[in-house]
Amino acid sequence: MTPTWWAVILATLGCYLTKLAGHSVPQSVLDRPLVKAISEALPIALLMALVAVQTFAVGQHLVLDARLAGLSAAVVALLLRAPFLVVVVVAAATAALFRAMGWAV
Repeated sequence: MTPTWWAVILATLGCYLTKLAGHSVPQSVLDRPLVKAISEALPIALLMALVAVQTFAVGQHLVLDARLAGLSAAVVALLLRAPFLVVVVVAAATAALFRAMGWAV
């Protein structure tokens, strides 16, 4: 087997063991207010970090382009309480418009 397959197997095993460890945590630990607060906030923080990296970075460089305009339009649509599908369409259309105007990477 190639080193890549060994890495895949080890990563799979690591994920399985992490999941198993999570299921082994006693309920009394999971009921603590701090643990609940962290488990509720962590997915939001990770998603925000992913959006920031995908919006503002190309490789190792900070870039402000049509993606920023699309994200801004999505934020405005969310503030106006638009449905999710409308938010996605508004963001995509805004980014496409800005790319057509030459703001692409």
